[in-house]
Amino acid sequence: MITKKSKSINLVRTGVFAGLSGGVAEIVWIALYKNIAGGNAASVAQGVTETLFPNIQSTAIAVPLGIFIHMSIAVALGMAIAILVRSWLPRTEAKLVEPVVVIGLLSAIWAVNFYLILPAVNPAFVTLVPYSVSLISKVLFGCAAALTLQFIDRPLKATGRNLKGVV
Repeated sequence: MITKKSKSINLVRTGVFAGLSGGVAEIVWIALYKNIAGGNAASVAQGVTETLFPNIQSTAIAVPLGIFIHMSIAVALGMAIAILVRSWLPRTEAKLVEPVVVIGLLSAIWAVNFYLILPAVNPAFVTLVPYSVSLISKVLFGCAAALTLQFIDRPLKATGRNLKGVV
């Protein structure tokens, strides 16, 4: 029996996977960009750490802590996106509109983050990669999260079952 509680748990779990996929997409994109541009992707992870913990930016734990912080925020964002989008959009329209809404929301979050919050909290962070690269990063997060939301709800062709019970 599917209860309201089990639907909520499935929605949170879906959001966790959406956030993980989006967070990994951003890490891969930034690492690829920094490698091509001749930079060091670790500097971005250090910048994330510096934003929250300025005193440990140069320590040995700065990079892994930055990745942990990034992925934690990504999971929280994935859960929020899943809950908001699924509560706003009727299921009949979600398959067509949901990816656009997810990418739009994440682009808006990027704008607030890079134009308002980060310049006030850690102005150096916004200079680590060009704005266009960071925006592409957030759009890739949106694409990965939207695909995850679509995939988890898509029935398996061979069995007709839904992936919600599998993941």
